[in-house]
Amino acid sequence: MTGTSPGTPARGPLRVGLVGYGLAGSVFHAPLIAATEGLTLDTVVTSNPERQQQARAEFGSVRIASGPDELFGRAAALDLVVIASPNKTHVPLAAAALEAGLPVVVDKPIAGTAAEARQLAALAEERGLLLSVFQNRRWDNDFLTLRKLLAEGALGDVWRFESRFERWRPKPKGGWRESGDPAEIGGLLYDLGSHVVDQALVLFGRATQVYAESVVRRPGAEADDDTFIAITHAGGVRSHLYVSSTAAQLGPRFRVLGSQAGYVKYGLDPQEGALREGERPGPGWGEEDESLWGRVGSGESPQTGGRVEPSLPGDYPAYYAAVAKALREGGPNPVTAHEAAAALDVLEAARRSARDGVVVSL
Repeated sequence: MTGTSPGTPARGPLRVGLVGYGLAGSVFHAPLIAATEGLTLDTVVTSNPERQQQARAEFGSVRIASGPDELFGRAAALDLVVIASPNKTHVPLAAAALEAGLPVVVDKPIAGTAAEARQLAALAEERGLLLSVFQNRRWDNDFLTLRKLLAEGALGDVWRFESRFERWRPKPKGGWRESGDPAEIGGLLYDLGSHVVDQALVLFGRATQVYAESVVRRPGAEADDDTFIAITHAGGVRSHLYVSSTAAQLGPRFRVLGSQAGYVKYGLDPQEGALREGERPGPGWGEEDESLWGRVGSGESPQTGGRVEPSLPGDYPAYYAAVAKALREGGPNPVTAHEAAAALDVLEAARRSARDGVVVSL
C-alpha cells in the first residue's frame, strides 16, 4: 500500500497541497517539503493576500488556492495534503482530505481529544491512506543525542527524565494560540506540551499515571502559560515536563538522571531559528555550536563536570523524507495517529489533573 491518490504520477515528485501559511505552514512545512527529494510544493491554501504574496515570492511556481474546498476539488492532481491551519480545523480538514482519497500529514496536535484522533486513524485505515502527524521535535539534536546515549546504556537505568520547553514572553501575543476558548485548542499544554509528552512516550513508553499543574500567570492572558506535567511510565521511569512562557531564567532543556550517570543539555535545537531566518536545509544543517553541547557525568557540576557529549545534528528533513518513502515504497509512517492519540490521552489526563488537583490513572 502506497497510500497515494489515483492521480499519482508513475515517476516524478509527489505533489503536495499545503493548507495554511501562517507560522507552521510558512516556517516549517513549506521549506521542508520543498527541500525533500521526491516531493514538490504544488499548492498553498490561504485566503490572506499578504501570505499569498509571500508564498509566491518564495515558491514562484506554486499554485494558490483561497480555500480548502478549492484544493479538494482537484484531489486527483495531488498526492498528499498537509494540514497546517489552526488547531480547531485539524479534524474536519484531515477528514475531508481522507474522504477525497488523499494521504494526509497533520500538524500537532492532530485533534483536541484522543477519541477524535482514533476516529481519524480508523478513517485512514478504512481508506487505505497514510495519516501522519508532524512531530518535528523527534528530530531535534538533543533528542537524537539522548536516544543514542540510551541505546548505548551510557546512563544506566534511567530514573528521571526532566524536559523543559521554556520561554520568556511576559506579554501575551494574542491570537488563537493564546485564546481561552476551548474550541480553539490553545494554550501551552496542547502546544509545547504536545512535543514534550510525545518525546517522553517515545523514549520511555506508555504512561500509567499523570499529575499536572497548569496556571494562567500573565495579566490579560486567557490560556495556560505555565504548566508542569509529571508522568509515571509503565517501566518505572518518571518524566517531569515543564512548558512555560513565563520563565525569567531558562532551565536545562534536558536533565536525565540514571543509575550510572546523568545527561544535562541547555539550549534549543537550532533548526527552528534557522528556518525563521530563512535558511534552508543543506550542508551543515542542524549542526550546533560546540559551546552548547551537553555533558554526561555523575556527581559533578552540570556546567563543568563530566565529559562533553557532542550533539548529533538535528534533522527535521528526515520527517518528510520518511513520508515520501512511505508513500512511494510503503515504508513506515514516521509518526502515526495512534501515537498521537496516546499523547492526547496524557494531555487530557493532565488537563483533568490540573483542574481537579488529582493524580489520573490511565
